[in-house]
Amino acid sequence: MRRIILTALMAICIASSTVYAADIKLGYIDMQRALNTSEAGKEAKEQLAARLKKYQDEINAKQEELKKLKDEVEKQGAFLNDTTRAAKEKDYQLKLKEFQRFTKDAQDELQGKDEEFTRKILEGMEKVIQEYGRKNGYTFIFVKNESMLFADDKADLTEDVLKLFNANRKK
Repeated sequence: MRRIILTALMAICIASSTVYAADIKLGYIDMQRALNTSEAGKEAKEQLAARLKKYQDEINAKQEELKKLKDEVEKQGAFLNDTTRAAKEKDYQLKLKEFQRFTKDAQDELQGKDEEFTRKILEGMEKVIQEYGRKNGYTFIFVKNESMLFADDKADLTEDVLKLFNANRKK
């Protein structure tokens, strides 16, 4: 909805300022590509992949432990008295709940970190884009999205902005 309103406002501004069309300079940024190919984006992916591997190793170990416990309950179940079997089944259920909680917490933590990394990168990218736009006389710089039916590749500023963004990070 917000994109439609912004696109409509842009169309109104452009239509009402056709007299000044020579003064209008437009460009766009492919933010998804910028996020994925920036140095900060690559570092964030590496950090997330390392965390994911750590969690996956823990999940695999916990799954193996649960499988052993379940097999033990099933194999020994017929030979155990009701109290002991009930205690083992209760232990299994508790460990299963802990496992489910752990996987949910790990998933939430990874998603939160991904959102945090993305937000920080976008904040930095936004500053660079604004600076680039002012310095180079742009009237509008848009984010490439599905509502853009056509955009000339000449108006794609992604590479220029990426170079500036990466250079600013090194400072």
